[in-house]
Amino acid sequence: MQTILLNHYWIKNLLLDEEGATAIEYGLMAALIGVTVLTAQAALGTAVVNMYDGAMGIISAALGS
Repeated sequence: MQTILLNHYWIKNLLLDEEGATAIEYGLMAALIGVTVLTAQAALGTAVVNMYDGAMGIISAALGS
């Protein structure tokens, strides 16, 4: 009978344990932040390249090359 109670107590503790859920939540937040950074970098990177290409064209035209 005592073994059954100990097993029941162990299962109850396992079901109420939130450490694994917290780790999963942190993992999901890190993944979301990573996706956001990569998306922003891709969009901003293209804009920066276009800006420098335009500036280089203006400088080249001004220098006559």
